[in-house]
Amino acid sequence: MNQKQSITSLPESPQDDQRRRVIRYSVAMSIRVACVIACFFAQGWWLLACVIGALVLPYIAVVIANVGGKEGDAVERPGSILPVYRAPGAHHE
Repeated sequence: MNQKQSITSLPESPQDDQRRRVIRYSVAMSIRVACVIACFFAQGWWLLACVIGALVLPYIAVVIANVGGKEGDAVERPGSILPVYRAPGAHHE
């Protein structure tokens, strides 16, 4: 029952999580900028693809940036630390 807490089982730090989200958002928005610029040079179906990319990518970028860590990344309480139960009416020292 007593499992040791492994450092590899801990979730990533908030700073690392924020950095990962900013990088994902920046990549998606860079692709959007490329789509907007390509709208001036593209023709036919390529123009339609660039316009759709320029319109849809901001939404996708925000959704990707707001996605949290993987489920199950919660830090678990080590098995050796148990909550203290005090009976009703017991005196605290």
